[in-house]
Amino acid sequence: MSLSKEEALKKLQRYCAYQDRCHSEVLRKLNQLGIWGEWAEEIKAELVRENFLNEERFARSYARGKFRMKAWGKVRITRELEKRNISPYCIRAALSEIDDEDYLESLKKVLQKKQKSLGETDTFTAYKKLTAHALRKGYEKTLITPLVKELLGLL
Repeated sequence: MSLSKEEALKKLQRYCAYQDRCHSEVLRKLNQLGIWGEWAEEIKAELVRENFLNEERFARSYARGKFRMKAWGKVRITRELEKRNISPYCIRAALSEIDDEDYLESLKKVLQKKQKSLGETDTFTAYKKLTAHALRKGYEKTLITPLVKELLGLL
């Protein structure tokens, strides 16, 4: 099935209207539709002009969503945005969407939930497991350590 440029543009407009997308996702979708090269670049440019495709809006939405729904930390969100070739400016803008108090509260909840799942565990093992879990979620070690110590009664 071969699409005209206009048909491909309409499909991509619907694709971008459904959910914020980044440039790499749009390019992947165009390639799946068999659109390459100059046509793909022209369609992407048209999507940007019509504000269907906006990197900063995508980054902000992505950061809010992953923080609220999956309780990801800033390190993980940054890494995932970098994988999608999002500019450093947009990544900084995205991270500014996360309130510092909410961020610490989220980390506390992540640690408390993990601690409950550990059951009866010695302090050293609990410390290692809680720290490793929070690091995997993408939180900063400088924030994790004092909270884990507080949670385990080591302060």
